[in-house]
Amino acid sequence: MASGLSAMNRALNQVPKRAESRQTEQLRDTFVDSGVAVVLESVDHQVVYGRRGTGKTHALRYLETEVKQQGDIPIYLDLRTVGSPEGLFLGEEIKPTERASRLLVDLLNQFHDALMSEALEDDELIENASLVMKLDELLDSISAVRLSGEVEVSKEGEKTNSDKASFAVKIGIKAPEANISGESGGGTRKLTKETRRGTESISLNFSDIARALRALFDSLGGRRLWLLLDEWSSVPADIQPHLGEFLVRCMLPLGGLTVKVAAIEQQTNFRAALPSGHVIGLELGADIAANVSLDEFMVFEENKERSREFFKSLFFNHLTFGGAPNSPLASTPLNNPQSIVRIGFTDTRSFDELVRAAEGVPRDALNIASKAAVRAAMQKISVHDVRAAGRSWFQSDKEAALRSREEASRLLNWIIDKVIRERRARGFLVNQKQANDPLLLALFDARVLHVVRRGYSAQDEPGERYDVYVIDYGAYVDLMQTRYAPQGILPIGDADEDEPQFVDVPTQDLRAIRRAVLDIDAFVGSRYGR
Repeated sequence: MASGLSAMNRALNQVPKRAESRQTEQLRDTFVDSGVAVVLESVDHQVVYGRRGTGKTHALRYLETEVKQQGDIPIYLDLRTVGSPEGLFLGEEIKPTERASRLLVDLLNQFHDALMSEALEDDELIENASLVMKLDELLDSISAVRLSGEVEVSKEGEKTNSDKASFAVKIGIKAPEANISGESGGGTRKLTKETRRGTESISLNFSDIARALRALFDSLGGRRLWLLLDEWSSVPADIQPHLGEFLVRCMLPLGGLTVKVAAIEQQTNFRAALPSGHVIGLELGADIAANVSLDEFMVFEENKERSREFFKSLFFNHLTFGGAPNSPLASTPLNNPQSIVRIGFTDTRSFDELVRAAEGVPRDALNIASKAAVRAAMQKISVHDVRAAGRSWFQSDKEAALRSREEASRLLNWIIDKVIRERRARGFLVNQKQANDPLLLALFDARVLHVVRRGYSAQDEPGERYDVYVIDYGAYVDLMQTRYAPQGILPIGDADEDEPQFVDVPTQDLRAIRRAVLDIDAFVGSRYGR
């Protein structure tokens, strides 16, 4: 072929890596359910957590098509497209309340436009005259403007007087005639002039907005409206609680509405206290459920067989979508997900290596497979191709993201030394008391660390809970052919044993795996000599 790639490798290289690159109907056909769909189909308000590339947008878009098919009305809004530069970035020059108001007005305008678009494509809604009227009332409720500043009042007075008199005598043959007339008048006019000098700001009344929204939802004839808010974490952190407060006061209490929010857990700030002490925002659990985390669905170590089947279906759906005649695989018999391994990989081991390298993140799997396909050229993808691609993807995407976080990079190198080089393991335990360490969260957010289990507790340490982490494949793939190559996930036994032993799942006896516990405070001590 002109491209120098086999049909399968060309197809793998051409797969879109982001959900935004596909149309909504395409996302439905390429979606692979990892178990999240049935959870999202609940009418309860929910937050969907997940790091970049775990499939949050794909899941919401899939839900959008499912909701529409069931006869309800989905409104998908990408919060990256909401707001203005002044409102989002001029934090020190504009008060958070004013910035939040601007964002809310923009959000509700987009909501209005999206619902109007849905109505134009819906035979039932397009004939609903009440809906259009209620949409106009919603716009009226967010159009109030307040002027704050000095007010100058000046008064001017004017008084006018006029007199007019006349006398006339007419002499004739008959009796003489005389005409006398006179006019007098007076007028007073007062003029009051008021000048306001100040700054216009948006004035939102939550009661008016809630009333307009309630009337709007009542006009939908019993059809439920699903508001799908994607990219919540793109909203500045100090504005997020204000946006959450709007949802609490104006939307979440309304019947006939379901709200789903997609967010990166480490970059969310749903709730905050104002200087007055008043707390605003979303209260997780009370106002909205936070029971979905895509980070924990497809980790290889958690369930190897389920991960294999998921990624086989992921590649099969993307490669066979639409059955286009000009597809590189138009003449290749991809009959089922199992044929992906047979046609595209040298053996099952090489595909398992790809699944392990993805660490449960679909976008990472697609990117690593693309790089491996280019490297394999006309051949099937081998373990060596996957390892080279995994290293390349780690360096270009994940490691590059940490270059601006020097301390986080040092912590990663320290973990690699302690866990891989010293213990020849890939995983470690962190006490949950240290789980919110900013540097640890930065590494997790950058997808160079992955959580495979939360809340592990041991019988000999009641009350203490640990999270189990594994180091990203790309961070240690260079060591695979050295004496430091990791032999397992969690080390057990003593450090001086001739044959080190490992377990994938922690035992109930913490003493057996005490070597697997990593004390993050020790890193701080090593840096500053404490």
